[in-house]
Amino acid sequence: MNKVVAIIPARYAASRLPGKLLKDLCGKTVLRRTYESVVQSNTCSDVIIACDHEDIEEEVLSFGGKVFRSTKLHECGSDRIAEVAATLEADIIVNVQGDEPFIEKEALEKVIHLFHNPQVDVASLMMPIPSFQDLYNPNCVKVVTNEQGKALYFSRAPIPYPRDSGPEVQAFKHIGVYAFRRQALLDFSATPPSKLECIEKLENLRMIEMGMQVYLDIVDHIGISIDTEEDYEEAKRILTVR
Repeated sequence: MNKVVAIIPARYAASRLPGKLLKDLCGKTVLRRTYESVVQSNTCSDVIIACDHEDIEEEVLSFGGKVFRSTKLHECGSDRIAEVAATLEADIIVNVQGDEPFIEKEALEKVIHLFHNPQVDVASLMMPIPSFQDLYNPNCVKVVTNEQGKALYFSRAPIPYPRDSGPEVQAFKHIGVYAFRRQALLDFSATPPSKLECIEKLENLRMIEMGMQVYLDIVDHIGISIDTEEDYEEAKRILTVR
């Protein structure tokens, strides 16, 4: 049986909502709610927060969480969790962003279940794109897969592009919950950013260019991540009415 460890990369700086992980969310910080959601899902044998700042480290220790203080500067969350993964004995590493307080057990189970296929190097999730506006929004990352769920390409552009009128095409939005085989994560982190990655500013394109087998499962919905002040206010509203 695979040993599954969740690592939550927790970067203090955030361009759109500075210090968001330490913001109070109805009595608990955003980061603590994310951590507790993953722990309570009972999908991983261990949950570790990888941070880069003493304030985050102190917060994690205050609620009894496990924390790893990064010793290096990292360009992306995957590099931050790779630094932790290199010190662990684990088969599967799940990357849950620190601003996902509503992450659900079903989503984590689905991404972990994909590793029953021995060909899978990296697993992730996608959901149907509900609106025309999202299809053409560059902040909504689209993904195209084959019929087995293997990723063919990720893009900020609308893919597949409906060139002619005809049967409606269902496009899919990539959901940024990743899981890696440990060695695949270490290989990814050791490889410089690729050409397509630099063009589209999407690290998952590095995986494709490296020849990694990236598979995705479908979810119908996903809890909101907290990227902006509006997201933060919506998260407070959701918790207030629960």
